[in-house]
Amino acid sequence: EHEDPGLLLQPLLEGQNYGAAAADGTQRPSVSVARNSPAKRDCLVVAVLCFGNLINFIDWFIVPGILLDIQQYFGLGDGKTGLLQTVFTLCYMLAAPIFGYLGDRYNRKIILGAGIFFWSGVTLGSSFITESHYRIFVLSRGLVGIGSASYSTIAPTIIADLFEEGKRTTVLSIFYIFIPVGSGCGYMLAAGMAKSTGDWHWAFRVTPCMGGLALLLLILLVPHRIQRRTAAHRALSISSTIQTADEKPDAHRAVKTTWCQDVGSLAKNCSFVCSSLGLTAMAFVTGALGMWMPVFLYRAQVVQGIVPPCLQESCNSSNSLIFGGITIGTGILGIIAGAEAARRLRKINNKADPLICATSMFISALCLYIALMVAQTNILSTFIFIAFGELFLSVNWAVVTDILLYVVTPRRQSTAIALQILVSHLLGDAGSPYLIGVISNAIQAKSIPSLQWSFRSMQYSFILCAFVGVFGGGFFLLTSFYVEEDRKEAQR
Repeated sequence: EHEDPGLLLQPLLEGQNYGAAAADGTQRPSVSVARNSPAKRDCLVVAVLCFGNLINFIDWFIVPGILLDIQQYFGLGDGKTGLLQTVFTLCYMLAAPIFGYLGDRYNRKIILGAGIFFWSGVTLGSSFITESHYRIFVLSRGLVGIGSASYSTIAPTIIADLFEEGKRTTVLSIFYIFIPVGSGCGYMLAAGMAKSTGDWHWAFRVTPCMGGLALLLLILLVPHRIQRRTAAHRALSISSTIQTADEKPDAHRAVKTTWCQDVGSLAKNCSFVCSSLGLTAMAFVTGALGMWMPVFLYRAQVVQGIVPPCLQESCNSSNSLIFGGITIGTGILGIIAGAEAARRLRKINNKADPLICATSMFISALCLYIALMVAQTNILSTFIFIAFGELFLSVNWAVVTDILLYVVTPRRQSTAIALQILVSHLLGDAGSPYLIGVISNAIQAKSIPSLQWSFRSMQYSFILCAFVGVFGGGFFLLTSFYVEEDRKEAQR
């Protein structure tokens, strides 16, 4: 209680452990302060987290992969069909702040394990829902979204604690590669299972088995507790606690901030706010593309006479397979290219990250607009420009997260990620699938029912995504004006 604070902080600042022997041969108290986990264990932890992220996003995109079958099975219009993904995303985003709060204060391994178990169980249960219980099917998708929120909110913060800034971007890039890979596998798995079994329900019975494996690996390979950040940050935290103890009678009182104070501080962080709005535009576009693009490509092929209209329960799923492959390929290439571009350009420009994000958003919006315009006459060109559009969108995934991690102080990172998830999904992909479906229905209602107008209604609805992409690029451009100042503030 009366020990010199300087003696207490010295081993922390030098990266030493309290378990090491002192110079006089005595043994210090065994208290783990500095991070001493070997690189091999850290790699195993990241591998488990990446596998969980893969399953997470496979579950996200099973429904879009067999959307035509689900639409036919339940007898849905475009508006109600889009509601499936909207309910999923709404529950996901509303649960994210709760898990962000819990992740900053309680054991993250337990929260991750509970989330995996919950969403896997609900996904398995949804595979037995009959055609007369559409509302229960919608509810099940919402519950899966709650389970997914626990994972997406907490897993990146564990990676941030395991690696320093130089390596962190690379590891985050690997982690976020499994967003497009999982998304693409979701399309391909759903379409493949529906085609091979003749029953789309089987698409929901594969990922629960993978989830069980992920849960087992999490229990066996991930440490029960992972040290928060680095020794230097821990030293600063203890230093502030000692100062507070000196000033107040209760020496054991901890310095804590409320969730509202954390939110207020983040709201004043211009880089965090602007980059989150840019991510919101990304989410809007990717949510609409992910839900409706296979259907749009199918309708374009029907208008061109390439494929017949779907008049039976098992519809043509080839577009889901192709779009899934495009999503995987462009996602991997885009995330790697984005991380490498950021690594190189940071050496010559401190604003490189937001400028990369802004440029890629502008190019992606242009490619998407061209793809929509040529869809009725040349389906091959449509696939090519969609691939480029997805490629430039994928450039931003790891870079945006890295911006957050260096402009927000470590003790607020789980809360910041949760708020970013809330805002980006609330204003982004929570509404875009439903909005596109509603606009499509409204256009069809004003015209004579035909295959031509079924295609055009979706084409005109998608143009909205191109304009939202331009706004996203503008927000990332604004981020570049504040990022240097906010980064220095977070370091202080």
